[in-house]
Amino acid sequence: MSKLEGELGILARRRIEAEIIKPIYDILVREHGQQHAAAVIGEAVGNAAIKAGKHFAALEEQGADLKSFVELQVLWEQDDALKVEIIASDAEHYDYDVKRCRYAEMYHEMGLGEIGHLLSCNRDELFIVGYNPDIQLTRTQTIMGGAPRCDFRYRAKPKAQTPEPRS
Repeated sequence: MSKLEGELGILARRRIEAEIIKPIYDILVREHGQQHAAAVIGEAVGNAAIKAGKHFAALEEQGADLKSFVELQVLWEQDDALKVEIIASDAEHYDYDVKRCRYAEMYHEMGLGEIGHLLSCNRDELFIVGYNPDIQLTRTQTIMGGAPRCDFRYRAKPKAQTPEPRS
């Protein structure tokens, strides 16, 4: 049995979560204002992202690395959630652009566009911290933020070279 078999796709998870978070967010906005509400949701979702990264890393018998991370991407793409163009993929780089994001579309349809970045986009960098802190994500734009594409650039930090023993 595959380690991913039976895993719910991320888009479906995010819809369920958003249906729970929306009424909480609305109350927080009413009681404490939009800025405070966004900070609370951002912190809670960020903590959950790190925890999820650690969970998925623990499933990796050979250790969590960039290769195993790439294999997980099927969960984010499941249900036609993303239209992705892969630019480079090897042991040290995983570069791709998202051309269509159903996550962004879903949050806007649910009336959560103003915090969609907290519910999805901001998770990406925090997930990878939990999964393997030696992998870095650089992203300069997102569809959620109004750009035509999301540019994901993952890099495995170079491993420290052990010096050769002197004879």
